[in-house]
Amino acid sequence: MIRKNRLMNPRPISLVASGDLRVSANRACWPAQQAMEEALGRAVVAEGGRVVRAHPFRRNEGHGFIASQKEGMEVFRTTDPEAPLIVAEAVWQYSHHVLAGLTTHRGPILTVANWSGQWPGLVGMLNLNGSLTKAGVRFSTLWSGEFTDAFFRDRLREWLRTGRVSHDLSHVRPLEAVKVPSKYAALGRHLAAGLRRDKAILGVFDEGCMGMFNAIIPDHALHACGVFKERLSQSALYHETQRTPEAEAEAVRAWLERKGMTFHTGRRHATELTDAQIRLQCRMYLAAVRLADDFGCDAIGIQYQQGLKDLLPASDLAEGLLNNADRPPVRSRDGRRVLYRGRPLTHFNEVDECAGLDGLLTQRVHEALGQPVENTLHDVRWGEDYGGVFVWVLLISGAAPPAHFIGGWKGAHGYRQPAMYFPNGGSTVHGVSRPGEIVWSRIYVENETLHMDIGRGGVVRLPETETRRRLEATTPQWPIMHAVTYGVTRDQLMAKHQANHIQVAYGHDARGADACLFTKAAFARALGIRVNVCGSLRHPTRKAEAGAAAS
Repeated sequence: MIRKNRLMNPRPISLVASGDLRVSANRACWPAQQAMEEALGRAVVAEGGRVVRAHPFRRNEGHGFIASQKEGMEVFRTTDPEAPLIVAEAVWQYSHHVLAGLTTHRGPILTVANWSGQWPGLVGMLNLNGSLTKAGVRFSTLWSGEFTDAFFRDRLREWLRTGRVSHDLSHVRPLEAVKVPSKYAALGRHLAAGLRRDKAILGVFDEGCMGMFNAIIPDHALHACGVFKERLSQSALYHETQRTPEAEAEAVRAWLERKGMTFHTGRRHATELTDAQIRLQCRMYLAAVRLADDFGCDAIGIQYQQGLKDLLPASDLAEGLLNNADRPPVRSRDGRRVLYRGRPLTHFNEVDECAGLDGLLTQRVHEALGQPVENTLHDVRWGEDYGGVFVWVLLISGAAPPAHFIGGWKGAHGYRQPAMYFPNGGSTVHGVSRPGEIVWSRIYVENETLHMDIGRGGVVRLPETETRRRLEATTPQWPIMHAVTYGVTRDQLMAKHQANHIQVAYGHDARGADACLFTKAAFARALGIRVNVCGSLRHPTRKAEAGAAAS
């Protein structure tokens, strides 16, 4: 029987694909994007619609992505502004390539990603979603592995008929509807009063990394929290790195190797991790801490990507060290002081200011409660069921604090960053996150106001073979966390999460993690941030852990 659909808009559906700024990445990822678009097109046709690509495949560059903001503006000038429009993503993408056009598009917008770990399509779509939310653009969102499952087909049909997609958000409760124990509410208010009174500084080494509009907090919203930006230049970081003595860098590497970190090195700069790359990264670490001290920064974010990637190896080794309390000591230039002694200098990867503010609050909460202070962001990369439980692959693009790893520093490995993204290489800080109780969260901007989604979760230990399979299905050089979000399903998190990044921190145990959640939520609310508590404090089953232990 042929289904008769009543499409809400008889126009053909325009399709755009935002890509990377780096031609090497776009070219390598194009086959996956092409396969995704073909499967998506068949699903639309099956529901009575028709997809027309709004921009061509460029034979001279070997891909069909929109690869710059200017190009995106040109594409939207010739795209029907009233037509239904799909933004299809199987790769990491720079949201600003299409954001300008989407802000003035009047037809219904649907963002779609393939459920795959191969390239960061899910990460790219979540970044775009957060950017659209911040920009006040109405949109719907969907994801699928094969684009034939009932979840996807039903909601695609809904969008084709109504221009909207409805998702289950029953896991979300405003903090006002949650009973916060009085001692944690009081501590949260106390921390907020202290932050507003004494104020804090985020050191921002060039804003707006990789088109992440959602990662930039408007100054007025940040100032209301008692936090201010020190806008620094990556050229200053480059200069300070170059003037840092090599002997100091060698001492940093020796410290790491004494602790048990293993570097996997070779001699070919273009494809292997070299000693020279590591030496420059150690100099960058020293330089970053000294510059942070110069300006009194409480946390810093290094953009790295465009510009600095052509001058230095990746910033990831420095970032992993900065977020760890146990790290190589850095002395002031005159040698008289140890800077930020015995604690992390919170680093927010890719200059994600929302993660920077979150990391600042997290460190203060965990210090006050005597809980582990190391925290980091991860990409919401992918995930699958294991042992009857959905286990997320959280995979930061380069480095996590070794305090999070099984074995600590002895479980930390340095691999060369992929040449496709990082021409000058540099070591990652790879490891597998240890089992334990975590708090996850995300600060985001909506209607010019700061919001926070926060929830509880656990990190599970999967068999080595399953860990390796998941790494090989994503990016094996990067650190991985096997995470379970308590009371929040895969599709609920995808529907609500307003970013490619998610902040994570451990508690000593479940009770400690609960205390951190309540205190951080109260802290944020006292700063004027609108807080949602997502899911539950406990996971209803432990099948994944049991299955792993049995293996």
